[in-house]
Amino acid sequence: MIASSRHSLLKAAKQLATTRQYSATTTLNDRIVIAVGGNALQRRGERLTIENMLKAAADMAPTLAALSKDHELVLTHGNGPQVGELALERSAATFDVLGAESMGQIGYVLAQALSSAGRTTAPIICQVVVDPQHEAFRDPSKFVGPIYGAKEATALSQSLGWVMKPDGEYFRRVVPSPPPKEIIQIDAIKTILEQCPDILPIACGGGGIPVSRIPSNPRTLTGVEAVIDKDACGAKLAAELDADGFIILTDGGGIWQNFGKPNAREMKKASPEYLEGTKAGKNFPGSMGPKIQAAIDFVNNSKSPNAWAAIGDLRDVSKIFNNEEGTLVMKDVKGEGVVWREQKAEPSPPKQSKEQHKSG
Repeated sequence: MIASSRHSLLKAAKQLATTRQYSATTTLNDRIVIAVGGNALQRRGERLTIENMLKAAADMAPTLAALSKDHELVLTHGNGPQVGELALERSAATFDVLGAESMGQIGYVLAQALSSAGRTTAPIICQVVVDPQHEAFRDPSKFVGPIYGAKEATALSQSLGWVMKPDGEYFRRVVPSPPPKEIIQIDAIKTILEQCPDILPIACGGGGIPVSRIPSNPRTLTGVEAVIDKDACGAKLAAELDADGFIILTDGGGIWQNFGKPNAREMKKASPEYLEGTKAGKNFPGSMGPKIQAAIDFVNNSKSPNAWAAIGDLRDVSKIFNNEEGTLVMKDVKGEGVVWREQKAEPSPPKQSKEQHKSG
């Protein structure tokens, strides 16, 4: 009863807040889904250990805890480095099981860090339905685990049956990455938000555990060998929760045009139509294409005409809320649909090494 009354008060405060802007993009008590990349818990050059993950989580937790005082947050996260490490240790394990293990591991790390920062959390093991007949299973594309030289890649492909593809000058394992169709635990997440406003849910980590329904008995779920893109699942999670905003945190800033070239420039704001016109998934390198598509999907699929998404550096999360850093994606962008930031130093793309793990 107390929680229900508190929730009603929060909703009333949110309605009043629409006339009192908290920042350039948000109002008090907005519901916002934040997606933290798997690399945020593994600093470059450091070994992937629980101790190092706890340190990285402790660094980001105070900022997230502070933001959760003014906004209704839901946290999701990547698992590329972690699930890749688990796959190396347990080559016989299927990726649905490895996804569940990494989700529990990272959920624990984030929960412990946020608890120390004064926030109560609820990490939720989420199953996400995919179509086992999707074309993604015929052409695996999701990079997982470390990078290998050509000889190592060939040997692993022959001995373990892994599909290997070029990633820059090296090779990495790829697995199918079908789009998310249904989040099984969505009602549980909604219940926490509606009835327990003091609890911060951590959900759909690593894109969720990929499962499919048995045709003869649709209530029965079975695991699928795949990895769902965490940003695609985060966009679906945000849309189904009727979130006001969706933030994708990276280790490389916002959306840059001509990245790595002398004429590079960063977008401050962009409309989904403008980004679609640039063929975002093809013209942006590495993992930025899927992040842009996820931002587009959330803004286009949201029931709110004022829905927005943002992409930016984890270290700038507070400034991203004010549109001082990163790129804001929203429908109402005047002119040609894009606003450019004043020229500043472009982030240097990370150099690959055999010790590094990258989230795809």
